[in-house]
This record gives sequence, structure tokens and C-alpha cells, in this order.
Amino acid sequence: MTTTAPAPTGTGAPGRARIAARHLRTDTWWVQPAITVAVLVSFIIYSTIRAFEDAHYFVEPYISPFYSPCITKSCQGDTFPELFSGPAFLTPAIYILILPLGFRLTCYYYRKAYYRSFWLSPPACAVAEPHTTYTGETRFPLIFQNIHRYFFIAGLALNVVLTYDAILGFRDEHGEWGHMGLGTLILLGNAALLWLYSLSCHSCRHIVGGKINSFSKHPVRYQFWQVVSKLNGSHMKYAWVSLFGVALTDFYIRLLATNAFSDPRFF
Repeated sequence: MTTTAPAPTGTGAPGRARIAARHLRTDTWWVQPAITVAVLVSFIIYSTIRAFEDAHYFVEPYISPFYSPCITKSCQGDTFPELFSGPAFLTPAIYILILPLGFRLTCYYYRKAYYRSFWLSPPACAVAEPHTTYTGETRFPLIFQNIHRYFFIAGLALNVVLTYDAILGFRDEHGEWGHMGLGTLILLGNAALLWLYSLSCHSCRHIVGGKINSFSKHPVRYQFWQVVSKLNGSHMKYAWVSLFGVALTDFYIRLLATNAFSDPRFF
């Protein structure tokens, strides 16, 4: 029994010009994917260290977004009901980071970013990818990208919790309301950036305005769709800024928890 070899793809596909070089670009096309790799790897390293550190994430009235909602009985602080006791090697952050990590990993923009940068598919415009076959997101493990809409819903729930944390930031260290510090503004800014990232999501745009044959029959949804569509145009920007915002918020709270300095109070 004879088998037929798969047809070449990429620059070797039938009908394509026979060019020996992988590309003819003379600019530094590799800089952008290299920066993407460096930034994402740096964030992964930092968040992993903080997730397993299991310390310096709470200082009254602030809690790190890496550890909120803090639902295990080993949590510091009282910002959220303690629901269960987990294994000692699983810190409270491990349970929480699964949801935002899943949301960002399956995000349409981040897919493009890490497909090009880590998987080199393709690494840049007019630069052929090194893979001989391409199955897209139809096989394991990339088929799991299709659950992005569910991570989107979970991300909205986390945004509500982080907004609640920011409101709690208007207390002082004794639990008295009517105070505001620099940490309060940082938590508010982090929550706002995460809302912008979530609401500019492609899935949000589809949920708001998808499966409608006539917008004139759904004027309210049409107005929401217009707003989300405008946000969607800046989805890449919100993805990066919110990523830095989460890390900086956690780092600031760690500095306070380690007594590196005191939180400046405005009133």
C-alpha cells in the first residue's frame, strides 16, 4: 500500500515562487517578537514567584490582585469569606491565577502575540513560519482556545471582586471609612484597566451584538455594540497596560507589606 506525502506548505507550496531564502526582509523584523517573548516570560517568572511565595500580599486595607478573592482558610486578611482548606503546597494565589491566566492565554490578541513570538507562526509579515503543517485550533491542545468565552465570564466576576477590593481601600488600617491613600488609587486604576481589557474583548463584542440580523430591532444592544466596538479597537493596548497594572499593583502591596515604606495618605 502506497501513501502520498502531504503537499508542501508555506514557501514550498505549489504555485509559489521558488526562493531559497526564508525571506527577503532586510529590516529588524525580529525585534517585536523578541520583545514580546521577553515581557511575557518576565511576567510569568514574577507571577510564579509571587504565587508560591505565599506572603506579603495583604496589608490593611489592601490585598494583592494575585491573591484576591482569597478563599482558602490559610489566607491573610478578611476581604473575602474563607471557603475551604487546600493542600499546603497550593497557595491561595494558585486557585485564583488559573482564571485570569486562562482568560489571557485564550485571548484573541494574546494568541496572535505568542503564536508569532513563541511558536513562530508566522514570526512576522512576509517571513514564512518554520512548520511544515498547520492544523489551526482544531486539535489538541489548541482546541481548548475555544473555551475563551467561559474564561471571559469568569474574568468579569474577578473584576467585580477587584473593584470591591478597591472600594475597601477607602478604609484605614483600623477599618474606619473615609480615608484614601496612594494604594487606593492604585487599586482603582488596576480595576479600571482590567474592566477596559475585559470589555474590549472580542467575545464581549460578540455577546453584545452577535446573532442579530437587524440592529434597528435591537437599539439598546446596538448602542452597547458601538461602545464595545470602539473599545475593541484598543484591545491590544488594554491587554498590555492591564498586564503591567496587575504586576505593579502586586509589587506596590508587597513593598507595603515588607515595610519598605508607608502608604502615603491623602485624607
